[in-house]
Amino acid sequence: MNTTTGPLVLIEPYAHRGGGHHQRTLAALATARPDSLVIAPGGLSEDVGPVQSGSRVAVGPAGPAAKILLAVARAAARVSAAGQQIFASRRWPLAVRRSPHQVTLLARCLTEAACLRTARRLAPRASAVVILSANEALHGVAALLGGTPHLRFIHEAVTTEDRPVRWLGRLARRGEKRVIALYPTTAVRDQIMAAFPHLPGEVRAFAVDDGRPLTDAERDGARTAFTIPADAKAVCVVGGWWPYKDIATIDAALARLTTPLHVLVCGAPLDDAVLTRWHQLPHVRLHTVPGPVGDQVLRLVYAAADAALVTRKPGVGKESGLVMDAARLAVPLIVSAHDPALTARLTGEPWARLFPAGDPDTLAKTLDHLTDQAPVRPGPSAPGALDMNSAADQAAFLTDTYTRLTKECRR
Repeated sequence: MNTTTGPLVLIEPYAHRGGGHHQRTLAALATARPDSLVIAPGGLSEDVGPVQSGSRVAVGPAGPAAKILLAVARAAARVSAAGQQIFASRRWPLAVRRSPHQVTLLARCLTEAACLRTARRLAPRASAVVILSANEALHGVAALLGGTPHLRFIHEAVTTEDRPVRWLGRLARRGEKRVIALYPTTAVRDQIMAAFPHLPGEVRAFAVDDGRPLTDAERDGARTAFTIPADAKAVCVVGGWWPYKDIATIDAALARLTTPLHVLVCGAPLDDAVLTRWHQLPHVRLHTVPGPVGDQVLRLVYAAADAALVTRKPGVGKESGLVMDAARLAVPLIVSAHDPALTARLTGEPWARLFPAGDPDTLAKTLDHLTDQAPVRPGPSAPGALDMNSAADQAAFLTDTYTRLTKECRR
């Protein structure tokens, strides 16, 4: 075990955004390690407010190199935003439409480098330096410009590298030896390693168990808050309706219901036209909580539901914060079989009900039978079924892994 006593450095470029499991993981890790240094270049949302009462927080760059890198990163981000508007039309060639997104990759890389320089200045003897939401490209460039070995959680590959960015990455390939990538799922690992075969990495669940499952008092209070009778059945649909979410299957399933069901919707963005349609369905009682919301409101939504409903399109293999939420909060789960690895983990679990991805008929039958065939509440072993660790264990893993990385860098 590592015995280094330096602070745990947690870099979260998106700490200013609310309502995400990335922010909750940051807060949980910082709480587990009160000596942490949190670097949040965009500031902190209310979700990670508790961090401010314990750990040190840096929301600005420290040192001239960090200031220059962050200034260039923000300029690049503005160029990217303008380019996405200018080149949005399909009349432009694909390479031109993709160019602003390539600039985004560069902007994110420079932001990471600025944060790493800040970590080097403020915590030169850190027990670990971790980017919690890392760029999917330019890993070596970030390490070389940042001047600090680090761990980086890569959650998905939204944008692939075009030739100029790929060349830049190849020039900085030696910097990849100063990095260990952490992939929340095997699907993400396989996707990233296909593009970066030389990048060291391993699979590690990102979400952590904060040891705060919902209480009976919270459940009773939530039912009262949403005026849902004790004998009624309710499901919650949490999170923004992003393209990888299969809202169409939920839409079709709700139209097929034959028994009453309360549906709690919480998140952003949502589709007002779809919500209007659900509100008009004869068997649906709709409750809408526009997001993003803080952790207390999120707990209220989960507490009011008999089950969380998670639907994704087939083949989506990134970690689902909603599935992790169900396990850590002890909320029964109804989930599509969109990811073979996740399906294998959940098969046979009494707290999870699986249905074929894209199958509204089976989903409708599952929802209709919530009264007599409801999944049980997850017990203390549920997080383990998903390889989810406690915040303390995750912090220890990050420290040990970083120690191994720094030893390899000195060879």
